[in-house]
Amino acid sequence: MPARLSDRTPQVAPEALIGEMVPPSMFDEVSFDSYIPDPNEPSQAQAVTAARNFVERATKIKGGKKGLFSRKSTPTAGLGLYLDGGFGVGKTHLLASIYHAMPGPKAFATFVEVTHVVGALGFVNALERLSNHSVLCIDEFELDDPGDTMLVSRLLTELSAKGVSIVATSNTLPGQLGEGRFAAQDFLREIKKLSAVFEAIRVDGPDYRHRDLPPAPDPHTDAELEALAESTPGATLDNFDDLCAHLAKLHPSKYKALVEGVTLACVEGVHPAADQTVALRIVVLADRLYDAGTPLMVSGSKLDEIFTEEMLSGGYRKKYLRATSRLLALSRFAEKS
Repeated sequence: MPARLSDRTPQVAPEALIGEMVPPSMFDEVSFDSYIPDPNEPSQAQAVTAARNFVERATKIKGGKKGLFSRKSTPTAGLGLYLDGGFGVGKTHLLASIYHAMPGPKAFATFVEVTHVVGALGFVNALERLSNHSVLCIDEFELDDPGDTMLVSRLLTELSAKGVSIVATSNTLPGQLGEGRFAAQDFLREIKKLSAVFEAIRVDGPDYRHRDLPPAPDPHTDAELEALAESTPGATLDNFDDLCAHLAKLHPSKYKALVEGVTLACVEGVHPAADQTVALRIVVLADRLYDAGTPLMVSGSKLDEIFTEEMLSGGYRKKYLRATSRLLALSRFAEKS
């Protein structure tokens, strides 16, 4: 009988949350040298130069010097770098390269993961644990939730004052006039207290809509899914509604531990999410499965039908489109394995 994610209740110690703030395993070996700029997009080479310069300057801040007549000098404010661009231009590659090049302690997380860590630890505790870091790298900075944006902006303001340098990226989606091009201005406006610290770098590349992505695969039957799960060591098999109910009982900071070690995730009876709360939990689960490279197989509805048209037309559109893209990638990976 295959194991169920719904039966797992992982426990994650508070100190482990900070320790787990590292790049996804697929970026373990990346570096500035392994980033190959597109010769037709000069902004990519410029972004590499800016990232290298950031590391050089931020490392010096981390080293710091004590005042001549005092035990401890006033910390030099950390630096800020914002990489603005669309999907697939290598921003996360550059962000992970910065992380690898900086001295420890250091942290790397998505915007959502940062909010979850602060929620799990409490603001003061999270600030204290991160304040000795050389850099905080935040992937996929999001502006769709005012409360979360204000929380993270306050965190970054206080960390920067303590000498922690900050790097952020944001994927900008087409769909509204100027949405991509003005993302940097939106970012700087939302973190206005820090806007003077951040250098915004545009990273251009081919529009992701012009890439030929295969459509969502047809779902399997329940019988096919059960047979596959039973024949695959390390696979899990869950009912979609049971899994959604279980996710509601776990803090999102535990979703990474929830899927740890799973070789194949099988989910029966997939259907459109009941509401936005359920949909946002699925987004986080999709991110954790994607980071772990865990293949996904389903029965029921297609994976591109989980988020309704109403959801895709709302304020969290960017989240849902990213999650759909990642779920489809995991399903295609499963088909090949």
